Amino acid sequence: MTNPRITNQPLGGNEMPRFGGPATMMRLPTQATAEGLDACFIGIPMDHGTSNRPGTRLGPRQIRDESRMLRPYNMATRAAPFEAMQVADIGDVAINTFDLKKTVDIITAHYDEVLSHGVIPLTLGGDHTLTWPILRSMKKRHGPVALIHVDAHADINDTMFGEKVAHGCPFRRAWEDGCLINDKVFQIGLRGTGYAPEDFDWGRKQGWTVVQAEECWHKSLTPLMAEIRARIGDAPVYLSYDIDSLDPSFAPGTGTVEPGGLTIWQGLEIVRGCAGLNLVGGDLVEVSPPYDPSGNTALIGANLLYEMLCVLPPVVEHRLAQG
Repeated sequence: MTNPRITNQPLGGNEMPRFGGPATMMRLPTQATAEGLDACFIGIPMDHGTSNRPGTRLGPRQIRDESRMLRPYNMATRAAPFEAMQVADIGDVAINTFDLKKTVDIITAHYDEVLSHGVIPLTLGGDHTLTWPILRSMKKRHGPVALIHVDAHADINDTMFGEKVAHGCPFRRAWEDGCLINDKVFQIGLRGTGYAPEDFDWGRKQGWTVVQAEECWHKSLTPLMAEIRARIGDAPVYLSYDIDSLDPSFAPGTGTVEPGGLTIWQGLEIVRGCAGLNLVGGDLVEVSPPYDPSGNTALIGANLLYEMLCVLPPVVEHRLAQG
């Protein structure tokens, strides 16, 4: 039975053509704050932390646009997130376009307010710098968290061009700030060229589990996710999904592409494999529309964010209660 408290629903395709209606995530209602919500979508339109091709400042808007074909019921997993949770699109963080260091503090303050409502935020990026300030806010609310980080790159640089704040540094900064439970950090899909073994081994030295892309080739990742769930247990966990984890044949619209990546179906296995975990938030980052002429990269990003919504604890609990 549908919870009578749940009033927000995506606008259906038989009520308004898919190419019309509100320009929100899944054409959901919007509101100014997270008050009264169980989960929310938030955009962070930034790309001044990027080191190669720009354009991710346009990512949240394009992901929202490509989400217009999403329907409320997950045919594969039988999840019905809008029967279990009150969800809305609460707009974008008002970042400082010209100052990256001020922007990270703006993001943390914004998420402090959002999390004060007990909501689970799902973030539309934006470059990967944004995950560090979100994790700082998560620590205030939940303490250190487990991390599932899906990416072509480890993002553990100490500096880039002498700067501590950049999209190649967020997880080094999060580690320094004590945001992570080190024996419950999992990096999946890392690959490409580097400068030295330390590029991937630094995380291993901290107790993190690093699963390189080559270990994922030609196989299902369902067993890997079962192992990860067992190791994380009931700890609060944050999911950070960089779209460049996917092979560029699937998702070319990103700033730092690397060949030999994950497939779309492996990406779905990873996100669906988070069902049963105590997910406290997630993000989908590094969609760059200028390099995505078909819109397919943003379309995949929108679908992965929907899949994140479908594995949040209230949805899983609701499904179990329904039998």
